Amino acid sequence: MSQEVIQPKISRENILKADVDLQQVEAEERKAKRQAFVRLLRYSALKLLALFFTVAVGVYITVLVANMGGYVDEIRRSQIRETVTLAATADQEFQRLPQEEKRAILDARIAAQERRYGLDQPFILRSFSYLTDALTLRLGFSEGLTSDSGSRQVRLIILERLPSTLVLFGTANLLVFFVALFFGLALSRRYGSIADKVVLALAPTSSAPGWFYGLFLILIFASLLNWLPFGGMVSAPPPDNPIDYGLSVAKHMVLPVTAVLISAVFITIYNWRTFFLIYSSEDYVQMAKAKGLTDRMIERRYVLRPTLPNIITSFALLLITLWSGAIILETVFNWPGIGQLYFRAIGIYDTPVILANTVVYAYLLAITVFLLDFIYALVDPRVRVGGEGGHN
Repeated sequence: MSQEVIQPKISRENILKADVDLQQVEAEERKAKRQAFVRLLRYSALKLLALFFTVAVGVYITVLVANMGGYVDEIRRSQIRETVTLAATADQEFQRLPQEEKRAILDARIAAQERRYGLDQPFILRSFSYLTDALTLRLGFSEGLTSDSGSRQVRLIILERLPSTLVLFGTANLLVFFVALFFGLALSRRYGSIADKVVLALAPTSSAPGWFYGLFLILIFASLLNWLPFGGMVSAPPPDNPIDYGLSVAKHMVLPVTAVLISAVFITIYNWRTFFLIYSSEDYVQMAKAKGLTDRMIERRYVLRPTLPNIITSFALLLITLWSGAIILETVFNWPGIGQLYFRAIGIYDTPVILANTVVYAYLLAITVFLLDFIYALVDPRVRVGGEGGHN
């Protein structure tokens, strides 16, 4: 008895229907991607707009404070009048002129200098001009400071000092990050140990800024022991050999980097160790231990990754705090960075340089805040940048 193999009959209508369903699914996927991309663009635009408004407000407040509401203009007018009068007094030809002609010449020279500095315009108008130039990075010319090459362009003055600050604080921040990460994980495994109690006791020392510890470090290691230089970035005269130059810079960095490390590392270790302890007590971590996974694998997969958003936020705030403390720290260690430049500009009321430094700090802060959301999305899949609902 022959058995017939019964094959299902696939009609043309079913094939067409399947093709239509597949095309519909692909169309919906493309639509979803477009919607996600539009959401991302809208979110980024709104975020950038909000940050730009914040930066603009901060810079304008700096304009008002740097000029003391117009009081610095009076100081500058007095300085101009004094400088012009002293220069004229030293001119023998000027002394032979009649009194009224002298006064007219002095007034004309003073008015020319005031026009040069824009003092012939009301302060409120110049404040908005300062704001526009600062936000668009048209930094103009310094009123009292010069670069090492003798230029008065604020852009060159800032660019000349910025690498020194980036080298110092980049090294210090990376050191703080890795030291805190290593010891935070180590102490989370040894909760209640002597080392854990020592870090807990030393955590309040981070309430003092880095320059405070820098004064004691200079007193001990530079003045008393004479092991390290008092300050500066490189020995004088600078070594010609690049290797010797790098070693000299590294030697001069020891004290300021140590000061930053002491002021930040203990509270950072304590905070991150607390994050690790919280996540290491979760149920899924206990389940992973029950499955026999190694401690290193558990820490990497189930403890370290969930804590990354908290660690990144903590480190970003620490970074901003250290940036703001660069002014006094660089002044204490005579480090030729933009912090020391800021301090000198404030001392001589150099408004363009003050605004330029403020804009650099403000844009660095805004970029940090803007990138945080995208970094969160990379390290935590639960975060949807610009998404609706859930974590944003």
